[in-house]
Amino acid sequence: MSTSNKVVVITGASQGIGAGLVKSFRERGYKVVATSRSIQPSTDPDILAVAGDIADPQTAERVIREGVARFGRIDTLVNNAGIFVAKPFTEYSHADYAQVVATNMSGFFYISQLAVAEMEKNASGHIVSVTTSLVDHAIDGVPSVLASLTKGGINAATKSLAIEYAKRGIRVNAVSPGIIKTPMHGEETHAALGSLHPVGHMGEIDDIVQAILYLDTANFVTGEILHVDGGQSAGH
Repeated sequence: MSTSNKVVVITGASQGIGAGLVKSFRERGYKVVATSRSIQPSTDPDILAVAGDIADPQTAERVIREGVARFGRIDTLVNNAGIFVAKPFTEYSHADYAQVVATNMSGFFYISQLAVAEMEKNASGHIVSVTTSLVDHAIDGVPSVLASLTKGGINAATKSLAIEYAKRGIRVNAVSPGIIKTPMHGEETHAALGSLHPVGHMGEIDDIVQAILYLDTANFVTGEILHVDGGQSAGH
């Protein structure tokens, strides 16, 4: 199938990595269903913007239903939406826990379930999720228990789903980034954050975009957690 017939759903699509993904998938001819809380309508007829909280199952249902109604199918789902709250373990509040679990885990679960149901109709599809290298390599001074709890769960689920659906034509992978230059990191923090990586600098949005594009075309790759982290997961 040519990419001009393919449809990708991207969560967390309004800025940073998500916005980069929308641009790059469109450049390759994909039709895009883009969702986030703050996303605005697009003038491109091949981009469907659906605003909503991805943690809400009704948002997930609307994204998939409207995507299929507009474009006829779902070929790829990129679970990009996620939040990171850095606090010492004992200082996390009930609200912190609920928010991170809702966005990172529920936001993965509901839309992935619905996307797989659509992919099964065509016996083909691909799910790729953005997790974090902190799951494999915790860093002193960067408290990350909730990130590891939620994104680590997605890494495990990625492998489980890859095996469950391997014979049904659906691949499931993840990209595990280091710290990426996105709007959430002020420029004044870049030097310090860059020093946390063995290569000595932060990653760029395009590093993650290119990894996801690779996985989407790598038909013999499934169950892979692809680290794009400047060597963080290898050690220090």
